[in-house]
Amino acid sequence: MALIPPHASDQLKPLLVKDEERLALQHYANNLPAITLSSRETGDLVMLGIGGFTPLYGFMREEDWRSVCDNMHLANGVFWPIPITVSVSDAQAKTLKLGDDIALKTPDGQIIGILNVDSMYRPDKQFEAMQVFTTTDQNHPGVAMLMAQPPVNLGGKVRVLHDNGFKTQFGQYALTPHETRERFNQLGWHNIAAFQTRNPMHRSHEYLVKTVLELFDGVLIHSLFGNLKAGDVPANIRLKAINTLIYNYFVPDSVVHSGYPLDMRYAGPKEALLHALFRQNYGCSHLIVGRDHAGVGNYYSPFAAQDIFTQLRDEDLLIKPIKIDWTFYCHKCVGMASSKTCPHDSSDHVLISGTEVRRRLQTKEPIPETFSRPEVVAELYQWAKQ
Repeated sequence: MALIPPHASDQLKPLLVKDEERLALQHYANNLPAITLSSRETGDLVMLGIGGFTPLYGFMREEDWRSVCDNMHLANGVFWPIPITVSVSDAQAKTLKLGDDIALKTPDGQIIGILNVDSMYRPDKQFEAMQVFTTTDQNHPGVAMLMAQPPVNLGGKVRVLHDNGFKTQFGQYALTPHETRERFNQLGWHNIAAFQTRNPMHRSHEYLVKTVLELFDGVLIHSLFGNLKAGDVPANIRLKAINTLIYNYFVPDSVVHSGYPLDMRYAGPKEALLHALFRQNYGCSHLIVGRDHAGVGNYYSPFAAQDIFTQLRDEDLLIKPIKIDWTFYCHKCVGMASSKTCPHDSSDHVLISGTEVRRRLQTKEPIPETFSRPEVVAELYQWAKQ
């Protein structure tokens, strides 16, 4: 039985150039006008490079940007829920013309790619904010990031020169879509669920993954390795904490732990759709969607990210959601449960969240075993003391 195909394609479409081309293109890029990418744009470019954003050709032209904002589809009809864009100042835009090649630099000045400019446009940021985030409130971190972007978007094909140190920094946990597919084939997995996390895994996360393991061949625990909002636990600490949990509490070879190089957008339901889409590229047939997936604050109802999947047509996405209800530790059940399985009163429940774990770390309050495994808590306390 074959793995699920990539999104809207019969094969992955990584935009990272081959080794023999890279040296010549690097020399060529050194002599081009250059723009500096934001952290979010850098992560998007790396995902384009490794094939995570198959079938995109690069940053979105105006017709694709507008169509994605309007109806979650590219201009050619392919499903895509969130714009993938790069932007420049008015002054920079005035130095460019359609057809130009420009070098793309990371925030620390490294040339990472080349963009052939075939579209320049001024996006309506208020419109994009409402369509993607359902709010224009700049207290929302994703809206604030959007509003801080320069005013002119550039669209066109990209050639990606390297992965910005993704492999070097995260090693065996920086698996590309091609590599996760190879790993799943080696393990003999066909029905694979992805578990998205930007937090260290607490007891609810563990419960979700183990519940799914009863029915699926395996789970890809897929950690976000890009930037988060202030106060979130950094990627290297999360990686160590999750590995500790896997080593102590999971059957060997029941999960694959890897990460991906994007920044969080905190777009709630729309970001859940993007998470599903690129997990299909990684070879997953399903995505676990629990409470407040990719949300922040009180901008989205707890299960909005589950509800949005009902708006899709069958042909939009082949990957399917696994919708799991509110989960908690129940003192009467003496274990983890959900509102579908536990008959006891809410006074017996311990609601667990990454937000509460972070708050307790910051205030030095104890984190009980009903929240997180003691081995994981020890890792987090060690980081919090630094």
